[in-house]
Amino acid sequence: MLTIKEVKTRKEIKEFVNFPLKLYKDNPYFVPPLYMDEMSVFKKSNVYRDVAEWVCYNAYKDGVLVGRIQGILQKTSNEIRNQKRVRFNRFDSIDDQEVANALFGAVESWAKSKGMDTMCGPLGYSDLDREGLLTEGFDYIATLETQYNYPYYQKLIENIGYTKEVGWTESRIYLPDEDDGTLKKMSDFVQKRYDLHFAKAKNINEFLDKYADGIFDILDRSYEPIYQTVPFTDNMKKSLISSFKLVIRMEHVALVLDKDDKPVCFGLCFPNIAKTMQKYNGHLNPLAIISALKEIKNPEVIDMCLIGVDPEYTNRGVSALLAYGVLEMLKGGQIKYAETCLNLEDNYQINNLWKRFKREIIRKRIGYIKVLEAKNCLK
Repeated sequence: MLTIKEVKTRKEIKEFVNFPLKLYKDNPYFVPPLYMDEMSVFKKSNVYRDVAEWVCYNAYKDGVLVGRIQGILQKTSNEIRNQKRVRFNRFDSIDDQEVANALFGAVESWAKSKGMDTMCGPLGYSDLDREGLLTEGFDYIATLETQYNYPYYQKLIENIGYTKEVGWTESRIYLPDEDDGTLKKMSDFVQKRYDLHFAKAKNINEFLDKYADGIFDILDRSYEPIYQTVPFTDNMKKSLISSFKLVIRMEHVALVLDKDDKPVCFGLCFPNIAKTMQKYNGHLNPLAIISALKEIKNPEVIDMCLIGVDPEYTNRGVSALLAYGVLEMLKGGQIKYAETCLNLEDNYQINNLWKRFKREIIRKRIGYIKVLEAKNCLK
């Protein structure tokens, strides 16, 4: 017997959060998210409470937990785009179509009860959350920022009537085979032409104190036309800055300023701590923190998490400065390569940026959409 329950009790919350840890136990490619971040979904202090509402469901078969799903009504996104959408996220299930049908059916019913007419996903509260269903690249280890899923998820979702709305790629970026100095010359030329320079700071705290506001301003303006993105609230900014201070190192930052020290473009990378997250199941206990600090201090891989360009400088060649900044990052320490986060297939600017390097596309993802049938009404 299959039962769907809205997640409310402490026991149900733990089951919801722990389910993927059990489903992917011993899977060498799955990287758990931070456990405390997953638990924060159910806290009143969650930074997204003022811009979204959500619901979570567990699926039980003969009393055994076999799946879960979250529905998110992102109010800001709907207002900006004049849409009536609910996002699905945190979908995990055994390979059972009945389970998937019931979970999605529960969220679709909730969406209709809220007056929504469309479902899309996998998408989180903002563009910085895990998003997209993995459809290629199942034999590559995920990053902390990206979700892993089994290949059968695609079948389960498409069988319910969901179709592709958008696609993403993820890549490994290596140093070019030969560096003839061309990129540095281009960077120097653009800096001189527009009176630009790279930012410097004693440490990451000073860097963020000086430039965080400018970086978020660029993020909001440059990401505005990108698929389903939302502007950052003050609470979201504070949360992100706290996270940045824990993991970002100055050698993994490239920020370009104008003559008035106003940010023009930037690239922020995080040391990859996937192995620590795997070993400790996403829990940050003292041993996990020690392990993570070692990976942060001497990373073999860096995750290219955020890149932004002031729209006023889009066609002025500043991408050469970003490319040069990434080039210098890859030359440092024992770094083997950088991994990009999700890049939209039709984001030609970012795809052109990676042409300056040796690039290997390792994963592909899909964002799905389904128009919901209106409820039957008695006349």
